Amino acid sequence: MTWLDLPADTGFGVTNLPYGVFSVGGDRPRTGVAIGDFVLDLAAATGDPVHATGSLNAFLARGPAAWSALRDRLTGWFTGTDDTVAAHLVPRADVRLHLPFAVADYVDFYSSQHHASNLGALFRPGSPPLTPNWKHLPIGYHGRAGTVQVSGVPVVRPSGQRKAPADPVPTFGPSGRLDIEAEVGFVVGAPASGPVAVGDFAAHVFGVCVVNDWSARDLQAWEYVPLGPFLGKSFATSVSPWVVPLAALEAARVDPPARDVEVLPYLDDTKARWGLDLRLTVSLNGVEVSNPPFRHLYWTAPQQLAHLTVNGATLRTGDLFASGTVSGAEPDERGSLLELAWNGETPLRLPDGSTRTFLEDGDTVTISATAPAIDGTRLSLGEVTATIEPAR
Repeated sequence: MTWLDLPADTGFGVTNLPYGVFSVGGDRPRTGVAIGDFVLDLAAATGDPVHATGSLNAFLARGPAAWSALRDRLTGWFTGTDDTVAAHLVPRADVRLHLPFAVADYVDFYSSQHHASNLGALFRPGSPPLTPNWKHLPIGYHGRAGTVQVSGVPVVRPSGQRKAPADPVPTFGPSGRLDIEAEVGFVVGAPASGPVAVGDFAAHVFGVCVVNDWSARDLQAWEYVPLGPFLGKSFATSVSPWVVPLAALEAARVDPPARDVEVLPYLDDTKARWGLDLRLTVSLNGVEVSNPPFRHLYWTAPQQLAHLTVNGATLRTGDLFASGTVSGAEPDERGSLLELAWNGETPLRLPDGSTRTFLEDGDTVTISATAPAIDGTRLSLGEVTATIEPAR
């Protein structure tokens, strides 16, 4: 219960309390917590200068004890009888949301078996859909932290080299196969100077956000052999403005899917139970086109983090690692247009009669996510949205 008058269907109830960075008018950005249709100004409510920095990083660096203490304090404020913090609530409709944390490093994984199998069927017909290493380690690539942007910032169509199979030589120009990737991101708070065991996941990761890892499939196809994604990915990655603490996701924790290949000991997460029952929704120009289920992800976030650091790679506050495209077993659970339109063979038909194989200029894509909450409702991870602008 809370003294706040919360909408019955709010995804931002007392069991959620996600963090973001906001400003009003010409004010300096500061940390806020979403609650119902409001944002609590943490800098004003707590008097702690760490919340006036315009980034979550300084708070995240304090570690799990500080995260837990502030969450308990927030819960007490909203469920107690003292409503003095009401003076520091700002209508969410009045705020501008900013990139919530300064991204230190960005890594993107490839952890959905359904997605990997679909791509294998599309591009390696007649061969096993999964590469020989896929069930032995979480495959990933190191992306570009400097082009991670917050929801609402437009995405400019990238240009680069592309070469169709029938072309004798490559050409240069705007990507004609611009795609989405519906993903979930994990935000590192507490740093580490060496390998992080799967059991220490929650000691370093603060929370989750929604990610769209935009992909220029034609640029990617020409460049990725032998070293993997580069310009086809590095032009933009969009994230939701709210970071939901892991502490809010206790009711969403589930066992990961059964695995038929024994993993090496450092990837053994049988006792961690960090599968997450998240439901993503992908909308194109306001039309819902897919509902990817995150709970079927083959490789869990603790395994991804353990693999990321097992070679001695350090963790820094603000590191972001993402799940890779989330796809389910059904056609309407696919997390990319590449899969939804099956590489152009079955174009996606929209209610206005238009079709899409890949994104057109002016298209707007929104990816949202929800999770079960401990009170039986569903909490929101917010949404990430962006509109495609023509190449420059």
